[in-house]
Amino acid sequence: MAQPRLFAGLMSGTSLDGVDGVLLALQREHCRVLGHVQRPMPQALRAELAALNQRGDDELHRARLAAAELTRLYADVLEDVLRQAGVAAAQVVAVGAHGQTVRHRPDLGYTLQLLAPADLAEACGITVVADLRSRDVAAGGQGAPLVPAFHRAVFGRPGADLAVLNLGGIANLSLLFGDGRVLGFDCGPGNALLDLWAQQRLGRDFDDRGQWAATGSVLPGLLQRLLDDPYFGAPAPKSTGRDHFDGAWLQRRLQGFADASPQDVQASLAEMVACSIAAELRRHMPLAEELLVCGGGWENDDLLRRLRRHLGDCRVSDTSRLGLPAQQVEAAAFAWLAARAIDGLPGNLPSVTGARGERVLGAIYRA
Repeated sequence: MAQPRLFAGLMSGTSLDGVDGVLLALQREHCRVLGHVQRPMPQALRAELAALNQRGDDELHRARLAAAELTRLYADVLEDVLRQAGVAAAQVVAVGAHGQTVRHRPDLGYTLQLLAPADLAEACGITVVADLRSRDVAAGGQGAPLVPAFHRAVFGRPGADLAVLNLGGIANLSLLFGDGRVLGFDCGPGNALLDLWAQQRLGRDFDDRGQWAATGSVLPGLLQRLLDDPYFGAPAPKSTGRDHFDGAWLQRRLQGFADASPQDVQASLAEMVACSIAAELRRHMPLAEELLVCGGGWENDDLLRRLRRHLGDCRVSDTSRLGLPAQQVEAAAFAWLAARAIDGLPGNLPSVTGARGERVLGAIYRA
């Protein structure tokens, strides 16, 4: 058999908490993680990337400077991953680099991820595959989520229905049916609004393990107002991000709840996340016996308790049960997508994104 090929993946998500890098050994559809590094996002860069999600002055100049700084962080993470694995850059076929989404408007025909991929190729001496979402959008798709194709490749089992939840800043579901069908979509906010409220009221980057939310009580009126957003009932394919679920969205829904305690608001936000995920799973895969969770949200104990309560007999576990730890899955997906691009193979699933057909994703910057 052919020797495994090495691909790296670099990912920074909606939560803006940091950059994950993995080194993946790929042999056909079998993959093995050889190294994983996570670095926190510097506070100033995090603030600037968050600001660039909104209109502002001198956006083009600021965006390019932020892209350059993020690219340097990507390069540092990649160097750390290779050092950890004891692998030279020349041994790596390519790196899939997601960049940081600052605008996602497939309804207007575009999605924008900040990165300087040419700079990354120069810095690391490895072929870079970037801009992985825009071709799907050009083909009429949502450009997201892209991870269901990878989930099918590594977690799918003939004859068994399995759901995979990527719980990052935005929560997205991959529904892998035993007959080969795949559905996938963004359910709505994951950690994004929970993090935002913790930052505003606690002065912390996030609510560690959901401990603060666990001290609050759900406010039924607020929960209903949160869930009244039309996005939650919209049919798939659908995707979302900070363009929709942002601080202004939250403030509009908090009108009339000025006297609510901050921890009750946090508990209501957590309940909204759990309710929206559970409703989508029941709607599209009512007989699911297991939900595999990946992403940073796996560490939110309070949110997982809420999910388990809503899902009843459906087992909720993390992806490490099938060989990939929760925090490594999304970066590994972009390593896999890089391999697809290098091989000239499609990386999207039209049943997920709504694109007119399968497409090879990504722009390639040769080493």
